[in-house]
Amino acid sequence: MNETLKRSISGAIYVFLLIACILHSTESFFILFGIFLLITVVEFCDLVQINKIIPLLIAGGSYFLFYTTNFEQDFIYWSIPILVPTVSALALTLIISIKCMVFLFDNKSTQISTVSKYSYLIGYIILPFVFITKIPFGDKGYNPKIIIGIFILIWTNDTFAYIVGKSIGKTKLFERISPKKTIEGFVGGVIFAIIASYIIAKYYIEIKEANTYIWIIIAVIVGVFGTIGDLIESKFKRIAGVKDSGIIMPGHGGILDRLDSVIFVAPIVFLFYQILNYL
Repeated sequence: MNETLKRSISGAIYVFLLIACILHSTESFFILFGIFLLITVVEFCDLVQINKIIPLLIAGGSYFLFYTTNFEQDFIYWSIPILVPTVSALALTLIISIKCMVFLFDNKSTQISTVSKYSYLIGYIILPFVFITKIPFGDKGYNPKIIIGIFILIWTNDTFAYIVGKSIGKTKLFERISPKKTIEGFVGGVIFAIIASYIIAKYYIEIKEANTYIWIIIAVIVGVFGTIGDLIESKFKRIAGVKDSGIIMPGHGGILDRLDSVIFVAPIVFLFYQILNYL
């Protein structure tokens, strides 16, 4: 089969499955991302060369623990038993996100210690999936449009970063890790994501004109931190000496290759939403 056709078919199946499960029900949403989490854990374990059994148990247990939490309560009104693990998980995730960025910019880092491998597993892979499943819940319950909107922003940013970079890109963004990424492409991706965010906010989410700035900020978060997330995964792959994290999606690689941006963005978007509750 032609490589382009293979890539198009697997991509279309992925997008259809993602949107269908998000829209169908909270149960299908949780099940899909639970499956994605387990696949991503296996792929990450292969990248950093650690045994899969304990990581899968940690991932399954953590996901189930937060699944049983009452997601439909607003953050402000959460009880202490709900609030403490959520805040603790968010703090740990953000700390490890900073560690990931230090790892990205560390030119000397060609090996990863065992302790670091497990810390990345928890804060870079497992907990971000928890926050992906928390984002669409608020005081009005489950709103699938929020998580779909974020995915649309990520796809818009990636697509136009590629198009702009291919067309006019000359200045390398991070050549040592990702030779094809350019500063022009990065800026172009963010600009088009901002444009898309306004359209999403006004015509899809249908929020007040005065509140469209919320989605514009989310677009900037997606553009900046989504790119960083992509680069971090690229560094893991470069150290492992592989092109893709897996082979489950013909022409695209693994699930981690598809979700590397959103798992890095999700905790930051979740934090941003909580800050808005206090403004």
